[in-house]
Amino acid sequence: MASIKAHRVFALALALVLASFVQGIFGTIECENLNKDSCAFAVSSTGRRCVLEKHVRRSGGEEYECSTSQIEADKLKNWIETDACIDACGLDRSALGISSDSLLESRFVSKLCSQQCYSGCPNVVDLYFNLAAGEGAYLPKLCVAQGAKARREMAEIKSSGYVAPAPELPEYAKGVNFVYAPAPSIAPF
Repeated sequence: MASIKAHRVFALALALVLASFVQGIFGTIECENLNKDSCAFAVSSTGRRCVLEKHVRRSGGEEYECSTSQIEADKLKNWIETDACIDACGLDRSALGISSDSLLESRFVSKLCSQQCYSGCPNVVDLYFNLAAGEGAYLPKLCVAQGAKARREMAEIKSSGYVAPAPELPEYAKGVNFVYAPAPSIAPF
């Protein structure tokens, strides 16, 4: 009788340990384990954003890989963006990398600033808020400036401020006219 009770206690303890282990495994998102259809706009359990990358093989075939970027999400972890937010914000699940280029497109900015997206999709808004800030723009101001002023705001993003002058040519290169030449092609292996 005592051994049956001991076995039950042991089995219960083992079940609890396994349950917490399984929850730990299945309760976390690792970008490298996501497929192409859930990678873009996801946030890992460590709070870093997932990024979809495409690799072209020598045979010409394409292979997609989800990896963890160095970009951290603000107060978000374990997040796979919903289809509703992808649609509401004008996003594409097959988007490669993380880029602020879409902030230059007025249609995208219009969808991003829509009530559905801006109020209902905090992950997307956080991402593009930080991307805009990285380009020297303030997303709420960009949303308010939609229309005629939006073009000016987007032009400011495009120019990104001052450009450093090119270095002066060395003496031996002065008087030489440089022309555009295409890069040599790489020999196939």
